[in-house]
Amino acid sequence: MIRTIFFIIWTVMATGFFSIVAILASLLDRKGELPHLVARVWGRTLLFGARVKVTVKNPDNIDPSRSYIYMSNHQSNFDIPVLLAYLPVQYRWLAKMELFRIPIFGFAMRRAGYISIDRSDRKAAILSLKHAAEIIRGGVSVLIFPEGTRSRDGNIRPFKSGGFILAIDSGAPIVPVIIHGTFPIMPKDRLRIRPGNVVLEIEKPVETSAYSRKDKAELLEKIRRIITEAHEKGKQHIE
Repeated sequence: MIRTIFFIIWTVMATGFFSIVAILASLLDRKGELPHLVARVWGRTLLFGARVKVTVKNPDNIDPSRSYIYMSNHQSNFDIPVLLAYLPVQYRWLAKMELFRIPIFGFAMRRAGYISIDRSDRKAAILSLKHAAEIIRGGVSVLIFPEGTRSRDGNIRPFKSGGFILAIDSGAPIVPVIIHGTFPIMPKDRLRIRPGNVVLEIEKPVETSAYSRKDKAELLEKIRRIITEAHEKGKQHIE
């Protein structure tokens, strides 16, 4: 429990500090690349404080010069610092609007160019996805948790369709990303934290140009199958 209390204090201090640094960095770089690098250091700082070791598998599967939609499974609060710290490309988060309302942190997210999704009603959500598709077509990669929220038992939850509509509308390839090992470090609805080893696995991009909106369920199932099979296979390798 002492380790958890230390980590909470460490996280609050680091988040406040790096949020301010990210805001200042955004004044020098309106594209958001410098603030994203600041966020990467924030992620590594949190992982260091929690004694979490991360290994990246298959980083050569992605071309840093292309824009993609990265889709990752969501096991724990530690998924965010792991992805920020170790996914070796520039990208922007596609996140629920509520996160942008957090004082300082939310403002830093907005200044970094992260994209808010308004899920208050269907019309607002459609407009948000349309705006996101325009940004992706402009050459920006984004990252999505297609499950929408963290898993309660470590297994892959059903996927929501919004990210796949976005992929089809933007024409960007989808890169399945699998996080192994964060669930036991900090499961959902638990504060206790324990050190651990994490593997960040990057699968080959899946082209979306051949799909239309009427095929979104087929695309969804294909990506979910890739992530689920890799996740199940990886369980036996995480200590």
